[in-house]
Amino acid sequence: MRIRKFFICCLVAGVAAGLSGCGTRAVRPASTTVYPAKTRSANPNDILFRAIGLVGTPYRYGGNTPRSGFDCSGFVDYVFREVAGIELPRTVEEISRIDAPQVSRKQLESGDLVFFDTEGRRVSHIGIYVGKGRFVHAPNEGGTVRLDYLDSPYWREHFSGAKRVLK
Repeated sequence: MRIRKFFICCLVAGVAAGLSGCGTRAVRPASTTVYPAKTRSANPNDILFRAIGLVGTPYRYGGNTPRSGFDCSGFVDYVFREVAGIELPRTVEEISRIDAPQVSRKQLESGDLVFFDTEGRRVSHIGIYVGKGRFVHAPNEGGTVRLDYLDSPYWREHFSGAKRVLK
């Protein structure tokens, strides 16, 4: 019960929506494995606790560690790699093409990946759905990892799809 209360408090502590996405272009070395990789036993709550624990980490274009800061795809990859052993591709566009089931907004579950079109292309930003209409992401230069509402006007307008990586 304490864990549930902690999680709810973390969700309530989120900040208002930002207005920029990330279009990461950094390239990961060719020797890295990509999804579907072997996974440690992880469930969506494990993903959420790690992601929410990183709220407040500074945004940095090309960043992919808490120490260096995160861009959106670096943040998502870091969380899934550290918690579940899943190494996702490095860019939002590549992550959007992984072989994972697509889900509708009405079917979203905690731990699903949510994609946004913030730059006039199919996908240019990514986050992790946490439940109750919220997602956690690294939104923009000068910002920090934070929680936002999918139904805020900006994110609702730019939502472009979702995928379920954890089964």
